[in-house]
Amino acid sequence: MGKKDSDSDDNGEMSNKKYFKELRKLQSDLGVLQDWVKHKGLRVVIVFEGRDGAGKGGTIRAITERMSPRVFHVVALPAPSDRQKSQMYMQRYIPHFPAAGEVIIFDRSWYNRAGVEHVMGFCSEKQYRQFLELAPTFERFFVDAGTILIKYWLEVSEEEQEKRFQARIDDPMRKWKLSVMDLPSRERWYEYSLARDRMLKHTDTKHCPWYIVQSDDKKRARLNCISHLLSLISYKEVRKKKVKLPKVSGKGAYDDQATLKGRRYVPEKY
Repeated sequence: MGKKDSDSDDNGEMSNKKYFKELRKLQSDLGVLQDWVKHKGLRVVIVFEGRDGAGKGGTIRAITERMSPRVFHVVALPAPSDRQKSQMYMQRYIPHFPAAGEVIIFDRSWYNRAGVEHVMGFCSEKQYRQFLELAPTFERFFVDAGTILIKYWLEVSEEEQEKRFQARIDDPMRKWKLSVMDLPSRERWYEYSLARDRMLKHTDTKHCPWYIVQSDDKKRARLNCISHLLSLISYKEVRKKKVKLPKVSGKGAYDDQATLKGRRYVPEKY
């Protein structure tokens, strides 16, 4: 059997053929889950956290690329404004929580305070300690009110992060991924490790646990995460009426292409 037909290459990396085959199956199941969320009016929040370069964006795209943006919403908030800095810390996240029939995915979340804000000195030690103490209570409120809250931490090794950062530096198509926080976060690897450990110690609770995804292998990480996500929410296929495509009515028929003559068309270069 040729290399391109096997499940893995010589380095153990999953082949594209195998990956996209498995991804298509999982995305089909996500479509069934999406219908169930709408049908039952579920409220779902999924939090993605991890170091810079851990693969959060790629995993989120794998989940959402075939889903309806009216059901699956991605929230990636910018740095807080001066007004938001004067508010209660959790306040700017609450308006983004789901209504019935919605799945909200946070690409970084209130856990910024336990990570980058703490390590980079953007919050005081008192604010940091208060967050670790109050975050479980904040989450318990929403869970007890019926929101399904799922938290993923994507864990990337120091060696793999170095490769990904270097790729961002060298590839013009990836340079946009290199944020102003990437290089300082790289330099403070062990400070981020300690912050991760302390965050897990205080906020990995029974009512809202953390799930760690090994993400050095991006393809397997995405598949494992989606498979696990599907296992956490009980869902069934929603029966739908059989769709029959109607024929175009001849009422009011006219040459609707002739009326476009003389309009500006995009040049067909391809």
